[in-house]
Amino acid sequence: MLQLITENTHSLAFLENAGFLQVLLGVVLLFFGLLSLGFLIMFASVASLWFRAYMSGAAIGPIQLVIMNLKKISPQVIVDSRIMSVQAGLGEMISTNAMESHMLAGGRVPLVVKAMIAAKGARILLDWNTAAAIDLAGRNVLEAVQTSVRTKVIDCPDAGRNPSRPTLDGIAKDGIQLKAKARVTVRTNITQLIGGATEETVIARVGEGIVSAIGSCETHKEVLANPMLIAKAVLAKGLDSQTAYEIVSIDIADIDVGDNVGARLQADQAEADMRIARALAEERRAAAVAHEQEMRALTQENQAEVLLAEAEVPRAMAGAYRRGVLRAVEKAT
Repeated sequence: MLQLITENTHSLAFLENAGFLQVLLGVVLLFFGLLSLGFLIMFASVASLWFRAYMSGAAIGPIQLVIMNLKKISPQVIVDSRIMSVQAGLGEMISTNAMESHMLAGGRVPLVVKAMIAAKGARILLDWNTAAAIDLAGRNVLEAVQTSVRTKVIDCPDAGRNPSRPTLDGIAKDGIQLKAKARVTVRTNITQLIGGATEETVIARVGEGIVSAIGSCETHKEVLANPMLIAKAVLAKGLDSQTAYEIVSIDIADIDVGDNVGARLQADQAEADMRIARALAEERRAAAVAHEQEMRALTQENQAEVLLAEAEVPRAMAGAYRRGVLRAVEKAT
């Protein structure tokens, strides 16, 4: 009887354990079922993108696409950029994780991918890290690559930036002013794009070089006869150092004769010299007048001393008379 009760007790415990395991298994299956259902619902929104990437040879895992949605990353942009990179043969150079990181940092992934594709076609060395850094720095990396391939022309001076100075004004050694306009052909220097000086610096340096080259010429006729002298002198100075551009050529678009600054300066100098001479003459005249007044005062002073001396004569004669010296003198006479 006791053995039967023990067996029944074990049977009930086993049944209770089996029921608990069934409940636990049901909960686990329900959890995974709900998780799978949620994943299927989220995957349904990116299923077409996954299929398009798979068919293009740029397969991206479905879980990764769902995670992109959870990260608030646009799967459309990543898939399109991934397809472009793979089709251009850059699949190994650009990973999907790198694209996601760049987009989370606020970068423009399609622009960077297009820039790398253009750089590859032009045989320009440009890796993902460099291109992404240029993009995050605020530069248009695609435009930079295009400028490296297709040169860019910069007007110097740029009338749009400084309407009040439409020409570069230099003065030759003979005093004649020359008004010049130049066109600078540049291409982007990818290696110095980050931290390199911008277009404004190139314009300023070229303008300074042109003015200096005109000033070093003996006569303005020398410049008018051969404007390339200016371009050669400016190019020899290496004005594109530490800039984001490489100067290809400098061409003088226009050069005109301005004022005869030397003659005007000489006239101004003569006028200034005349004013100085007048001032010196007036100074000398004033000094003479002052000296004359001093002499008059000295004359009056001497006359006063003479009068004082003359006043002493009667007094001396009276004293001599009282002493009897005056009579003695008269007797002697």
